Amino acid sequence: MKSKMNLSGALVAAMLVGAIAGTNPVSARDRLSPGAAAALGVLGGLAVGGAIAASQAPVYAAPAPVYAQPVPVYAPPVVVEEHCYTERTSEFVPGWGWQPRSRTICE
Repeated sequence: MKSKMNLSGALVAAMLVGAIAGTNPVSARDRLSPGAAAALGVLGGLAVGGAIAASQAPVYAAPAPVYAQPVPVYAPPVVVEEHCYTERTSEFVPGWGWQPRSRTICE
């Protein structure tokens, strides 16, 4: 980790030196062509991007798996409909007469 910090510090120092050196007045024959200046800008951007990417901690391990409880699947309740009816009859009771009787019958 310390070597990465030293590397990024050295990179910052080199960029500062380059920026300071670029502020000096330069004669026309010492200037870079536009293509060379663009190439140096691209290379500098790649170097800075690589330094930023290298400073990130690598992630090698996959995250811990999440075990979800299985969702129980319930079948809809079986509705058994009983067909019930009431049977009404009259029954003769000796000494008393006819008495109504009813009973519920379910199938």
